[in-house]
Amino acid sequence: MSYLGVGVSPGNVPVSRSTNLRVIDRRVRLAELVLRCVICCLGVLAAVLVGTDTQVKEIFSIQKKARFTDMKALVFLVAANVIAATYSLVQGVRCVVGMVKGSALFSRPLAWVIFSGDQMMAYLTVSSVAAAAQSAAFAKLGQPDLQWMKICNMYGKFCNQVGEGIASAMLVSASMVVLSCISAFSLFRLYGGDRDKDGARW
Repeated sequence: MSYLGVGVSPGNVPVSRSTNLRVIDRRVRLAELVLRCVICCLGVLAAVLVGTDTQVKEIFSIQKKARFTDMKALVFLVAANVIAATYSLVQGVRCVVGMVKGSALFSRPLAWVIFSGDQMMAYLTVSSVAAAAQSAAFAKLGQPDLQWMKICNMYGKFCNQVGEGIASAMLVSASMVVLSCISAFSLFRLYGGDRDKDGARW
């Protein structure tokens, strides 16, 4: 039985809706922690794959070394993933501390800071992946109208490893978008009627 949101347990002990909200909050915090760990690991992986990628090709007895610094979009991709991984590591530590203490101590100003940071990281990672993917497409397919060569025909190993890095970066950006949605949910529910009475915890 229930009346106005209060149920009665088999032991005739009143059970409030706040119990269900706490369960949801724990699941949200756990999902956030998992996503931040995924972003941190994959961000480092993407940066390492692209940043350490080199290939030497001999053209007419002249050796030419391909590096990620030859393409500004790849430099942007590496920098964005390093920033995202570092940011996620810091936020992941915050999540762990909150879970160990049993309370996130989630105030509105802190929620706004996290929401803004997650939004910026989402835009940063998505834009870096878009730029790198466009450059990769030119390297793979060339541009006959502009007489741009298919670079990947000469630097196959280099292009393959860059592709793996871009794939990892895509997962980072997708995870960051999901995480920004979670932080938006966490923020705006503080302004709803289901928040705790003090309005500063979740």
